[in-house]
Amino acid sequence: MKMKYSLIITLALTLLSLPACKKFLTHDNPSGVTDEQWWKTEGHAYNALASIYAGIPAGSDGRNVMFWSGLSDEAVCRGDFRGNYDIYTRGLQNPTWDVAEWIWRDDYIDVRRACRFLENVDKCFMDDGLRTRMKFEARALRAFYHMEIMLFFGDIPIVTQSLTPLENHMKRESAEKVYAFILGELQTCAANLPQEYDSDETWRISAGACNALIARLALYFHHYDVARDAAAKVIQSGVYKLYRSEKPGVNNYAELFSYSGELNKERIFFKAGGCGNAWTTFAPYGIGGETYVSPTSQVVDNFETKQGKTPAELGADSLAIYRKDPNYKNNRDPRLVASVLYPGEQFLDANYILSPFDNSPANTDKIGVQKSTATGYWIRKYLDARDRQGRGGSLDFMIIRYSEVLLSYVEALIELGDSKNPAIAVHLNDIRTRAGMPAVDMQRYNTADALRQLIRRERQSELAFEGQRYFDIRRWGIVKQVMNGQVFGATNPQTGVAVKVQDRAYTDRDYLWPIPEKETLSNPDMVQNPGY
Repeated sequence: MKMKYSLIITLALTLLSLPACKKFLTHDNPSGVTDEQWWKTEGHAYNALASIYAGIPAGSDGRNVMFWSGLSDEAVCRGDFRGNYDIYTRGLQNPTWDVAEWIWRDDYIDVRRACRFLENVDKCFMDDGLRTRMKFEARALRAFYHMEIMLFFGDIPIVTQSLTPLENHMKRESAEKVYAFILGELQTCAANLPQEYDSDETWRISAGACNALIARLALYFHHYDVARDAAAKVIQSGVYKLYRSEKPGVNNYAELFSYSGELNKERIFFKAGGCGNAWTTFAPYGIGGETYVSPTSQVVDNFETKQGKTPAELGADSLAIYRKDPNYKNNRDPRLVASVLYPGEQFLDANYILSPFDNSPANTDKIGVQKSTATGYWIRKYLDARDRQGRGGSLDFMIIRYSEVLLSYVEALIELGDSKNPAIAVHLNDIRTRAGMPAVDMQRYNTADALRQLIRRERQSELAFEGQRYFDIRRWGIVKQVMNGQVFGATNPQTGVAVKVQDRAYTDRDYLWPIPEKETLSNPDMVQNPGY
Protein backbone atom coordinates (compact mmCIF):
# COMPACT_ATOMS: atom_id res chain seq x y z
CA MET A 1 0.00 0.00 0.00
CA LYS A 2 1.34 3.44 -0.86
CA MET A 3 2.07 5.57 2.14
CA LYS A 4 0.77 9.13 2.18
CA TYR A 5 3.05 12.02 3.03
CA SER A 6 1.86 15.46 3.91
CA LEU A 7 2.94 18.03 1.33
CA ILE A 8 4.69 20.97 2.99
CA ILE A 9 5.38 23.54 0.28
CA THR A 10 6.90 26.19 2.52
CA LEU A 11 9.58 26.13 5.16
CA ALA A 12 8.89 25.96 8.86
CA LEU A 13 9.09 29.74 9.13
CA THR A 14 5.93 30.04 7.06
CA LEU A 15 4.09 27.64 9.32
CA LEU A 16 4.92 29.87 12.25
CA SER A 17 2.50 32.49 10.91
CA LEU A 18 -0.58 30.33 11.48
CA PRO A 19 -3.34 32.06 13.50
CA ALA A 20 -2.61 32.38 17.20
CA CYS A 21 -5.93 30.82 18.12
CA LYS A 22 -4.68 27.42 16.92
CA LYS A 23 -3.33 25.75 20.04
CA PHE A 24 -1.25 23.21 18.14
CA LEU A 25 -0.05 22.87 14.60
CA THR A 26 -2.06 20.30 12.65
CA HIS A 27 0.48 18.53 10.53
CA ASP A 28 -1.52 15.75 8.87
CA ASN A 29 -2.92 16.55 5.45
CA PRO A 30 -5.23 13.90 3.95
CA SER A 31 -4.54 15.13 0.41
CA GLY A 32 -0.82 14.39 0.47
CA VAL A 33 1.06 12.97 -2.52
CA THR A 34 2.58 9.51 -2.79
CA ASP A 35 6.18 8.64 -2.04
CA GLU A 36 6.88 8.02 -5.73
CA GLN A 37 5.84 11.59 -6.49
CA TRP A 38 7.53 13.22 -3.54
CA TRP A 39 11.01 11.94 -2.66
CA LYS A 40 12.97 13.13 -5.71
CA THR A 41 14.88 16.38 -5.21
CA GLU A 42 16.86 18.39 -2.71
CA GLY A 43 13.89 20.74 -2.49
CA HIS A 44 11.66 17.85 -1.43
CA ALA A 45 14.15 16.95 1.30
CA TYR A 46 14.27 20.55 2.55
CA ASN A 47 10.50 20.80 2.70
CA ALA A 48 10.10 17.44 4.41
CA LEU A 49 12.66 18.43 7.04
CA ALA A 50 10.87 21.76 7.47
CA SER A 51 7.72 19.85 8.40
CA ILE A 52 9.63 18.31 11.32
CA TYR A 53 10.90 21.71 12.44
CA ALA A 54 7.34 23.02 12.28
CA GLY A 55 6.54 21.13 15.48
CA ILE A 56 9.11 22.96 17.60
CA PRO A 57 7.14 24.52 20.49
CA ALA A 58 6.55 28.26 20.61
CA GLY A 59 6.30 30.51 23.64
CA SER A 60 2.83 31.98 23.22
CA ASP A 61 1.43 29.69 20.53
CA GLY A 62 1.68 26.07 19.43
CA ARG A 63 2.50 24.07 22.56
CA ASN A 64 2.57 27.30 24.58
CA VAL A 65 5.82 26.83 26.53
CA MET A 66 5.28 30.04 28.48
CA PHE A 67 1.90 28.70 29.63
CA TRP A 68 3.80 25.98 31.49
CA SER A 69 4.59 28.67 34.05
CA GLY A 70 0.94 28.37 35.07
CA LEU A 71 1.58 24.73 35.96
CA SER A 72 4.12 25.90 38.53
CA ASP A 73 4.13 28.38 41.40
CA GLU A 74 5.19 31.35 39.28
CA ALA A 75 1.96 32.02 37.33
CA VAL A 76 -1.76 31.43 36.93
CA CYS A 77 -3.41 30.55 33.60
CA ARG A 78 -6.83 31.70 32.46
CA GLY A 79 -8.69 31.37 29.16
CA ASP A 80 -9.75 27.79 28.52
CA PHE A 81 -9.78 28.20 24.75
CA ARG A 82 -5.97 28.37 24.90
CA GLY A 83 -5.95 25.11 26.88
CA ASN A 84 -7.32 24.27 30.30
CA TYR A 85 -3.99 24.49 32.11
CA ASP A 86 -5.62 25.73 35.30
CA ILE A 87 -7.36 22.47 36.20
CA TYR A 88 -3.96 20.80 36.64
CA THR A 89 -3.12 23.09 39.56
CA ARG A 90 -6.28 21.96 41.34
CA GLY A 91 -5.70 18.25 40.69
CA LEU A 92 -8.70 17.95 38.35
CA GLN A 93 -6.95 16.73 35.19
CA ASN A 94 -8.02 13.35 33.78
CA PRO A 95 -7.37 11.25 30.63
CA THR A 96 -9.53 13.62 28.56
CA TRP A 97 -7.44 16.68 29.56
CA ASP A 98 -6.98 18.72 26.39
CA VAL A 99 -3.43 19.93 27.11
CA ALA A 100 -2.09 16.39 27.63
CA GLU A 101 -3.86 15.17 24.51
CA TRP A 102 -2.49 17.96 22.34
CA ILE A 103 1.12 17.60 23.51
CA TRP A 104 1.09 13.80 23.17
CA ARG A 105 -0.48 13.94 19.73
CA ASP A 106 1.61 16.79 18.37
CA ASP A 107 4.94 15.38 19.54
CA TYR A 108 4.26 11.92 18.17
CA ILE A 109 3.17 13.39 14.83
CA ASP A 110 6.55 15.10 14.69
CA VAL A 111 8.32 11.88 15.70
CA ARG A 112 6.58 10.09 12.85
CA ARG A 113 7.57 12.82 10.40
CA ALA A 114 11.19 12.44 11.47
CA CYS A 115 10.99 8.67 10.95
CA ARG A 116 9.42 9.12 7.51
CA PHE A 117 12.19 11.52 6.56
CA LEU A 118 14.92 9.13 7.64
CA GLU A 119 13.27 6.24 5.81
CA ASN A 120 12.92 8.09 2.51
CA VAL A 121 15.47 10.89 2.10
CA ASP A 122 18.01 8.58 0.44
CA LYS A 123 15.69 8.54 -2.59
CA CYS A 124 16.30 12.24 -3.22
CA PHE A 125 18.88 13.40 -5.75
CA MET A 126 21.01 15.80 -3.70
CA ASP A 127 24.43 16.49 -2.24
CA ASP A 128 25.49 13.60 0.00
CA GLY A 129 27.03 15.87 2.63
CA LEU A 130 23.85 17.89 2.94
CA ARG A 131 21.78 14.71 3.11
CA THR A 132 23.93 13.40 5.95
CA ARG A 133 23.60 16.63 7.90
CA MET A 134 19.84 16.63 7.40
CA LYS A 135 19.60 13.11 8.76
CA PHE A 136 21.32 14.18 11.97
CA GLU A 137 18.98 17.16 12.20
CA ALA A 138 15.98 14.83 11.91
CA ARG A 139 17.40 12.45 14.53
CA ALA A 140 18.11 15.30 16.93
CA LEU A 141 14.59 16.67 16.52
CA ARG A 142 13.12 13.22 17.00
CA ALA A 143 15.08 12.90 20.24
CA PHE A 144 13.87 16.35 21.33
CA TYR A 145 10.23 15.38 20.78
CA HIS A 146 10.72 12.15 22.74
CA MET A 147 12.29 14.19 25.52
CA GLU A 148 9.34 16.55 25.71
CA ILE A 149 6.81 13.70 25.91
CA MET A 150 8.83 11.76 28.49
CA LEU A 151 9.24 14.74 30.82
CA PHE A 152 5.46 15.05 31.07
CA PHE A 153 4.30 11.44 30.89
CA GLY A 154 7.18 9.35 32.21
CA ASP A 155 7.35 5.91 30.56
CA ILE A 156 6.54 6.24 26.85
CA PRO A 157 6.97 4.24 23.62
CA ILE A 158 10.25 4.80 21.78
CA VAL A 159 9.34 5.23 18.11
CA THR A 160 12.12 4.86 15.55
CA GLN A 161 10.07 3.85 12.51
CA SER A 162 6.87 5.10 10.95
CA LEU A 163 3.84 3.03 11.90
CA THR A 164 0.45 2.55 10.30
CA PRO A 165 -2.67 2.74 12.51
CA LEU A 166 -2.84 -1.06 12.47
CA GLU A 167 0.68 -1.22 13.87
CA ASN A 168 -0.13 1.10 16.77
CA HIS A 169 0.40 -1.42 19.56
CA MET A 170 3.65 -0.17 20.99
CA LYS A 171 4.23 -0.55 24.71
CA ARG A 172 5.65 2.03 27.05
CA GLU A 173 9.36 1.82 27.82
CA SER A 174 10.75 2.87 31.19
CA ALA A 175 11.72 6.52 31.55
CA GLU A 176 15.29 5.39 32.20
CA LYS A 177 15.38 3.54 28.87
CA VAL A 178 13.86 6.52 27.09
CA TYR A 179 16.48 8.73 28.74
CA ALA A 180 19.25 6.47 27.47
CA PHE A 181 17.80 6.55 23.95
CA ILE A 182 17.50 10.35 23.92
CA LEU A 183 20.95 10.81 25.41
CA GLY A 184 22.57 8.51 22.86
CA GLU A 185 20.82 10.21 19.94
CA LEU A 186 21.68 13.72 21.07
CA GLN A 187 25.30 12.80 21.77
CA THR A 188 25.66 11.26 18.31
CA CYS A 189 24.01 14.23 16.65
CA ALA A 190 26.12 16.72 18.64
CA ALA A 191 29.25 15.03 17.31
CA ASN A 192 28.06 15.31 13.70
CA LEU A 193 26.08 18.56 13.43
CA PRO A 194 27.65 21.99 12.78
CA GLN A 195 28.59 24.15 15.73
CA GLU A 196 26.71 27.00 14.03
CA TYR A 197 24.93 27.85 10.77
CA ASP A 198 24.89 30.77 8.39
CA SER A 199 22.79 33.70 9.59
CA ASP A 200 19.73 32.72 7.55
CA GLU A 201 19.69 29.21 9.05
CA THR A 202 20.45 29.88 12.70
CA TRP A 203 17.08 28.36 13.63
CA ARG A 204 18.35 24.87 12.75
CA ILE A 205 19.36 22.49 15.52
CA SER A 206 23.12 22.54 16.08
CA ALA A 207 25.75 20.70 18.08
CA GLY A 208 25.38 23.35 20.77
CA ALA A 209 21.62 22.87 20.93
CA CYS A 210 22.07 19.11 21.32
CA ASN A 211 24.53 19.53 24.18
CA ALA A 212 22.36 22.18 25.85
CA LEU A 213 19.40 19.80 25.71
CA ILE A 214 21.56 17.01 27.15
CA ALA A 215 22.46 19.27 30.08
CA ARG A 216 18.78 20.05 30.69
CA LEU A 217 17.78 16.38 30.46
CA ALA A 218 20.63 15.09 32.62
CA LEU A 219 19.86 17.59 35.39
CA TYR A 220 16.29 16.32 35.48
CA PHE A 221 17.56 12.77 36.04
CA HIS A 222 20.20 13.94 38.54
CA HIS A 223 23.01 12.74 36.28
CA TYR A 224 25.12 15.74 37.20
CA ASP A 225 28.34 14.50 35.62
CA VAL A 226 26.59 14.17 32.25
CA ALA A 227 25.03 17.62 32.67
CA ARG A 228 28.38 19.16 33.61
CA ASP A 229 30.20 17.67 30.64
CA ALA A 230 27.49 18.62 28.13
CA ALA A 231 27.28 22.18 29.42
CA ALA A 232 31.08 22.44 29.35
CA LYS A 233 31.08 21.56 25.65
CA VAL A 234 28.69 24.42 24.93
CA ILE A 235 30.80 26.83 26.98
CA GLN A 236 34.09 25.70 25.45
CA SER A 237 32.75 25.91 21.89
CA GLY A 238 33.08 29.69 22.03
CA VAL A 239 29.98 30.09 19.85
CA TYR A 240 27.69 31.64 22.47
CA LYS A 241 27.80 34.61 24.83
CA LEU A 242 25.39 36.57 27.00
CA TYR A 243 23.67 39.42 25.21
CA ARG A 244 24.81 42.93 26.08
CA SER A 245 23.41 45.94 24.29
CA GLU A 246 25.72 48.28 22.44
CA LYS A 247 23.57 51.21 23.60
CA PRO A 248 24.62 52.81 26.91
CA GLY A 249 22.20 52.81 29.80
CA VAL A 250 19.99 50.08 28.36
CA ASN A 251 18.59 47.21 30.42
CA ASN A 252 20.55 44.43 28.67
CA TYR A 253 18.27 41.71 29.93
CA ALA A 254 15.06 43.49 28.88
CA GLU A 255 16.36 44.21 25.39
CA LEU A 256 17.15 40.52 24.88
CA PHE A 257 13.41 39.81 24.64
CA SER A 258 12.67 42.57 22.13
CA TYR A 259 13.19 43.08 18.42
CA SER A 260 16.23 45.23 19.22
CA GLY A 261 18.01 42.30 20.81
CA GLU A 262 16.46 39.49 18.78
CA LEU A 263 19.56 38.68 16.72
CA ASN A 264 21.96 37.62 19.42
CA LYS A 265 24.56 35.00 20.29
CA GLU A 266 22.78 33.95 23.47
CA ARG A 267 20.01 31.97 21.82
CA ILE A 268 21.00 28.36 21.27
CA PHE A 269 17.73 26.84 20.08
CA PHE A 270 14.75 28.99 19.16
CA LYS A 271 11.40 29.04 17.41
CA ALA A 272 11.28 31.71 14.72
CA GLY A 273 8.21 33.85 15.30
CA GLY A 274 7.42 31.84 18.43
CA CYS A 275 6.32 34.90 20.41
CA GLY A 276 4.71 36.73 17.53
CA ASN A 277 1.37 36.82 19.34
CA ALA A 278 2.74 37.73 22.78
CA TRP A 279 0.71 40.95 22.72
CA THR A 280 -2.58 39.06 22.61
CA THR A 281 -1.38 36.59 25.24
CA PHE A 282 0.31 38.63 27.97
CA ALA A 283 -0.27 42.37 27.44
CA PRO A 284 -2.77 44.45 29.49
CA TYR A 285 -6.22 44.60 27.97
CA GLY A 286 -6.51 48.33 28.55
CA ILE A 287 -3.68 49.01 26.12
CA GLY A 288 -4.94 46.69 23.39
CA GLY A 289 -3.63 43.40 24.65
CA GLU A 290 -5.06 40.22 26.15
CA THR A 291 -3.85 38.42 29.27
CA TYR A 292 -4.01 34.65 29.77
CA VAL A 293 -0.97 34.02 32.00
CA SER A 294 -0.47 36.15 35.13
CA PRO A 295 2.53 36.09 37.52
CA THR A 296 2.08 35.25 41.21
CA SER A 297 3.55 37.02 44.22
CA GLN A 298 6.01 34.15 44.60
CA VAL A 299 7.93 34.97 41.43
CA VAL A 300 7.96 38.70 42.24
CA ASP A 301 9.21 38.11 45.81
CA ASN A 302 12.02 35.96 44.40
CA PHE A 303 13.86 38.88 42.80
CA GLU A 304 16.60 40.37 44.96
CA THR A 305 17.17 44.01 45.74
CA LYS A 306 20.22 45.62 44.17
CA GLN A 307 22.08 44.91 47.40
CA GLY A 308 21.86 41.18 46.66
CA LYS A 309 19.20 40.25 49.21
CA THR A 310 15.55 39.35 48.76
CA PRO A 311 12.91 41.58 50.41
CA ALA A 312 12.16 38.72 52.82
CA GLU A 313 15.82 38.62 53.88
CA LEU A 314 15.62 42.33 54.69
CA GLY A 315 12.80 41.73 57.19
CA ALA A 316 9.03 41.98 57.46
CA ASP A 317 8.90 45.77 57.16
CA SER A 318 10.95 45.78 53.96
CA LEU A 319 8.93 42.90 52.52
CA ALA A 320 5.71 44.85 53.11
CA ILE A 321 7.14 47.90 51.35
CA TYR A 322 8.32 45.95 48.32
CA ARG A 323 5.04 44.10 48.03
CA LYS A 324 3.15 47.42 47.87
CA ASP A 325 5.69 48.83 45.42
CA PRO A 326 7.70 45.97 43.84
CA ASN A 327 10.32 48.28 42.34
CA TYR A 328 10.48 50.64 45.33
CA LYS A 329 13.03 53.42 44.65
CA ASN A 330 14.18 51.45 41.60
CA ASN A 331 16.06 49.16 43.97
CA ARG A 332 15.21 45.72 42.60
CA ASP A 333 16.99 43.34 40.27
CA PRO A 334 16.51 44.88 36.78
CA ARG A 335 15.26 41.49 35.61
CA LEU A 336 12.08 42.18 37.62
CA VAL A 337 10.97 45.14 35.50
CA ALA A 338 12.04 43.22 32.39
CA SER A 339 9.89 40.25 33.35
CA VAL A 340 6.85 41.58 35.24
CA LEU A 341 4.43 44.52 34.99
CA TYR A 342 3.05 45.57 38.38
CA PRO A 343 0.39 47.90 39.87
CA GLY A 344 1.14 51.58 39.48
CA GLU A 345 3.70 51.05 36.74
CA GLN A 346 3.75 53.32 33.71
CA PHE A 347 3.71 51.13 30.63
CA LEU A 348 4.72 52.40 27.17
CA ASP A 349 2.46 55.45 27.27
CA ALA A 350 3.32 58.25 29.71
CA ASN A 351 -0.37 58.64 30.48
CA TYR A 352 -1.05 54.93 30.92
CA ILE A 353 -0.75 53.61 34.47
CA LEU A 354 -1.54 50.00 35.33
CA SER A 355 -4.35 49.98 37.89
CA PRO A 356 -5.55 46.43 38.64
CA PHE A 357 -7.14 47.50 41.95
CA ASP A 358 -9.23 50.32 40.43
CA ASN A 359 -12.74 48.85 40.37
CA SER A 360 -14.35 51.61 38.35
CA PRO A 361 -16.52 50.32 35.46
CA ALA A 362 -14.29 51.92 32.84
CA ASN A 363 -11.14 50.13 34.02
CA THR A 364 -10.53 47.10 31.81
CA ASP A 365 -7.32 46.20 33.65
CA LYS A 366 -8.88 45.32 36.98
CA ILE A 367 -8.28 41.89 38.42
CA GLY A 368 -10.59 39.14 37.22
CA VAL A 369 -12.07 40.94 34.22
CA GLN A 370 -12.12 38.78 31.11
CA LYS A 371 -8.82 39.05 29.20
CA SER A 372 -7.27 40.96 32.11
CA THR A 373 -4.83 39.90 34.81
CA ALA A 374 -5.84 37.22 37.30
CA THR A 375 -3.30 38.34 39.90
CA GLY A 376 -2.65 42.06 39.46
CA TYR A 377 0.62 41.33 37.66
CA TRP A 378 1.37 40.84 33.96
CA ILE A 379 4.21 39.09 32.12
CA ARG A 380 6.51 41.71 30.56
CA LYS A 381 8.85 39.39 28.68
CA TYR A 382 8.45 39.38 24.88
CA LEU A 383 6.12 42.41 24.91
CA ASP A 384 7.46 44.82 22.30
CA ALA A 385 5.73 48.13 21.55
CA ARG A 386 6.08 47.44 17.83
CA ASP A 387 3.48 44.68 18.16
CA ARG A 388 0.92 46.94 19.79
CA GLN A 389 -0.70 48.45 16.70
CA GLY A 390 -1.07 45.20 14.79
CA ARG A 391 -1.63 43.15 17.96
CA GLY A 392 1.05 40.75 16.80
CA GLY A 393 4.38 40.39 15.07
CA SER A 394 7.23 37.99 14.41
CA LEU A 395 9.31 37.95 17.59
CA ASP A 396 11.30 34.73 18.06
CA PHE A 397 11.00 32.56 21.18
CA MET A 398 14.20 31.23 22.74
CA ILE A 399 13.67 27.60 23.78
CA ILE A 400 17.09 27.42 25.40
CA ARG A 401 19.57 30.22 26.08
CA TYR A 402 23.23 30.34 26.97
CA SER A 403 22.46 31.67 30.44
CA GLU A 404 20.55 28.46 31.20
CA VAL A 405 23.58 26.41 30.17
CA LEU A 406 25.79 28.45 32.52
CA LEU A 407 23.32 27.95 35.37
CA SER A 408 23.12 24.22 34.63
CA TYR A 409 26.90 23.94 34.66
CA VAL A 410 27.13 25.72 38.00
CA GLU A 411 24.36 23.59 39.53
CA ALA A 412 26.03 20.40 38.33
CA LEU A 413 29.32 21.45 39.92
CA ILE A 414 27.59 22.14 43.23
CA GLU A 415 25.73 18.82 43.24
CA LEU A 416 28.93 16.96 42.37
CA GLY A 417 30.61 18.29 45.52
CA ASP A 418 32.74 20.82 43.64
CA SER A 419 31.28 23.93 45.30
CA LYS A 420 34.72 25.57 45.64
CA ASN A 421 35.29 25.53 41.89
CA PRO A 422 36.13 29.11 40.80
CA ALA A 423 34.00 28.66 37.66
CA ILE A 424 30.89 28.97 39.87
CA ALA A 425 31.59 32.60 40.70
CA VAL A 426 32.76 33.39 37.17
CA HIS A 427 29.57 32.20 35.49
CA LEU A 428 27.16 33.46 38.13
CA ASN A 429 28.79 36.88 38.03
CA ASP A 430 28.65 36.94 34.24
CA ILE A 431 24.88 36.41 34.42
CA ARG A 432 24.31 38.81 37.29
CA THR A 433 26.46 41.69 36.05
CA ARG A 434 24.86 41.45 32.62
CA ALA A 435 21.54 42.01 34.37
CA GLY A 436 22.87 44.92 36.43
CA MET A 437 23.21 43.01 39.69
CA PRO A 438 26.22 42.88 42.03
CA ALA A 439 28.64 39.98 41.95
CA VAL A 440 28.01 37.09 44.30
CA ASP A 441 29.36 37.54 47.80
CA MET A 442 31.30 34.28 48.02
CA GLN A 443 32.00 34.88 51.71
CA ARG A 444 28.27 34.68 52.31
CA TYR A 445 27.64 31.82 49.92
CA ASN A 446 30.51 29.68 51.15
CA THR A 447 28.76 26.31 51.51
CA ALA A 448 27.10 23.92 49.11
CA ASP A 449 23.72 24.45 50.79
CA ALA A 450 23.96 28.24 50.54
CA LEU A 451 25.02 28.04 46.89
CA ARG A 452 22.21 25.62 46.19
CA GLN A 453 19.64 28.11 47.45
CA LEU A 454 21.30 30.89 45.46
CA ILE A 455 21.34 28.95 42.20
CA ARG A 456 17.68 28.03 42.61
CA ARG A 457 16.75 31.67 43.15
CA GLU A 458 18.95 32.73 40.27
CA ARG A 459 17.35 30.24 37.89
CA GLN A 460 13.91 31.67 38.53
CA SER A 461 15.07 35.28 38.26
CA GLU A 462 16.86 34.56 35.00
CA LEU A 463 14.41 32.08 33.41
CA ALA A 464 11.05 33.34 34.71
CA PHE A 465 8.12 32.40 32.44
CA GLU A 466 10.36 30.53 29.99
CA GLY A 467 8.86 27.15 30.88
CA GLN A 468 11.58 25.66 33.09
CA ARG A 469 10.19 26.36 36.56
CA TYR A 470 7.69 23.51 36.21
CA PHE A 471 10.49 21.00 35.69
CA ASP A 472 12.82 22.58 38.24
CA ILE A 473 10.43 22.25 41.19
CA ARG A 474 9.84 18.60 40.31
CA ARG A 475 13.49 17.62 39.99
CA TRP A 476 14.36 19.52 43.17
CA GLY A 477 11.69 17.61 45.08
CA ILE A 478 9.90 20.76 46.27
CA VAL A 479 6.81 20.47 44.09
CA LYS A 480 4.46 19.44 46.93
CA GLN A 481 5.75 22.25 49.08
CA VAL A 482 5.17 25.00 46.53
CA MET A 483 2.09 23.66 44.71
CA ASN A 484 -0.27 23.18 47.65
CA GLY A 485 -2.28 25.87 49.37
CA GLN A 486 -3.25 29.46 48.68
CA VAL A 487 -1.89 31.40 45.72
CA PHE A 488 -1.49 35.16 46.10
CA GLY A 489 -1.14 37.91 43.58
CA ALA A 490 -0.25 41.58 43.87
CA THR A 491 -0.70 43.60 47.04
CA ASN A 492 -3.18 46.47 46.96
CA PRO A 493 -0.98 49.50 47.69
CA GLN A 494 -3.88 51.26 49.40
CA THR A 495 -4.79 48.49 51.83
CA GLY A 496 -1.58 46.43 52.04
CA VAL A 497 -3.64 43.27 51.41
CA ALA A 498 -2.58 40.76 48.74
CA VAL A 499 -5.20 39.41 46.36
CA LYS A 500 -6.08 35.75 46.96
CA VAL A 501 -6.17 34.02 43.60
CA GLN A 502 -6.93 30.34 44.18
CA ASP A 503 -6.31 27.26 46.30
CA ARG A 504 -4.10 24.63 44.76
CA ALA A 505 -3.86 20.92 45.38
CA TYR A 506 -1.03 18.61 44.37
CA THR A 507 -0.57 14.89 45.09
CA ASP A 508 1.86 12.18 44.01
CA ARG A 509 -0.44 11.35 41.10
CA ASP A 510 0.16 14.76 39.55
CA TYR A 511 3.87 14.19 39.01
CA LEU A 512 2.97 12.46 35.74
CA TRP A 513 0.29 13.49 33.30
CA PRO A 514 -2.53 11.16 32.26
CA ILE A 515 -2.04 9.21 29.06
CA PRO A 516 -4.75 10.54 26.69
CA GLU A 517 -7.88 8.43 26.69
CA LYS A 518 -7.86 8.28 22.89
CA GLU A 519 -4.48 6.60 23.06
CA THR A 520 -5.43 3.97 25.63
CA LEU A 521 -8.64 3.17 23.72
CA SER A 522 -6.86 2.74 20.38
CA ASN A 523 -3.83 0.87 21.71
CA PRO A 524 -4.62 -2.15 23.93
CA ASP A 525 -0.98 -2.28 25.06
CA MET A 526 -0.96 1.28 26.38
CA VAL A 527 -1.07 1.28 30.19
CA GLN A 528 -2.42 4.35 32.01
CA ASN A 529 -0.36 6.24 34.60
CA PRO A 530 -1.25 5.51 38.27
CA GLY A 531 -4.22 7.33 39.71
CA TYR A 532 -5.95 8.09 36.42
